[in-house]
Amino acid sequence: MIRALWTAASGMRAEQTAMDIIANNISNVNTIGFKRSRPDFEDLIYQVIKPAGVINIADAQIPTGIEIGHGTKLISTQRIFTVGDLQETGNKLDLAIQGDGFFKIKLGNQIVYTRNGAFKVDAQGRIVTSHGLPLEPEIIIPKEATDIFISNDGTVQVKLPDQPDGVVIGRIELVKFINPAGLHHIGRGLYEETAASGPPITGKPGENGFGYIEQGMLEMSNVKIVDEMVGLIIAQRAYEVNSKAIQAADEMLNIANNLRR
Repeated sequence: MIRALWTAASGMRAEQTAMDIIANNISNVNTIGFKRSRPDFEDLIYQVIKPAGVINIADAQIPTGIEIGHGTKLISTQRIFTVGDLQETGNKLDLAIQGDGFFKIKLGNQIVYTRNGAFKVDAQGRIVTSHGLPLEPEIIIPKEATDIFISNDGTVQVKLPDQPDGVVIGRIELVKFINPAGLHHIGRGLYEETAASGPPITGKPGENGFGYIEQGMLEMSNVKIVDEMVGLIIAQRAYEVNSKAIQAADEMLNIANNLRR
């Protein structure tokens, strides 16, 4: 009976973690470039009371044994990198990646990666994130520029008073990973590579499997409220059922304790 208490308790802990993950997904439903997480669970070790395949006293092989599990646990939280809905903004520095890829951002002495394309221009004319982190490779907008054009292949052009046809000042590069789910999320929509993600593969937008860049648009979160609400209900009901299992085990123990009264 004690086994049932601990087994159901492991289920309650697992569902509580699932609720935490779902709550984080829902809270970021309007976060630009956010990617939802999914909890993955696995069952725990089994106690083998009678192994399958043993020979009984009648010299016959037992086809199935007796195994009793000990509950469940969280094994991973997988980030789902499906493309979110694109929202048109009309802002020249709002960029969305239609397809696979990340923007490269310089953070101190390291390069990090993001899907958040809400860029700005700082006092030096550099294209930067909302936190002032520059795009890599660095692209500087001339102060006399009157307009900015960013093509689907990442080419950045500006219109100058003396050159109305436009001048190319740089090109935005994208990177991708063989296992993006292995990236380490460091917050603020930024990711850094890990041994699990593999090294970054740099490429030109629109070529070799990289997505296109869409100017004047932003990629919104890929969180689907309906799906998250369904997951929330399932987690809540599973938590409730596990609590009922603990209550039932406690009542059975109570009956056993009162047998001689």
